[in-house]
Amino acid sequence: MDYVSALLPPVVMAVLFIAVIRVIVKTQGGANKTKEDAAVDAALARAESTRQAAAKNDI
Repeated sequence: MDYVSALLPPVVMAVLFIAVIRVIVKTQGGANKTKEDAAVDAALARAESTRQAAAKNDI
């Protein structure tokens, strides 16, 4: 029975690791990707407009 108690923690960790990887892979793309891309595009547009306004004020 010692071998069962010795192998149980690594097996549990491996199963949890695989589950986390599967969740990460499943959440990439699809409807979530469109929302994430839109949020990033909006943030980049805000940063660019702020940078242009600052450059305009410097001149």
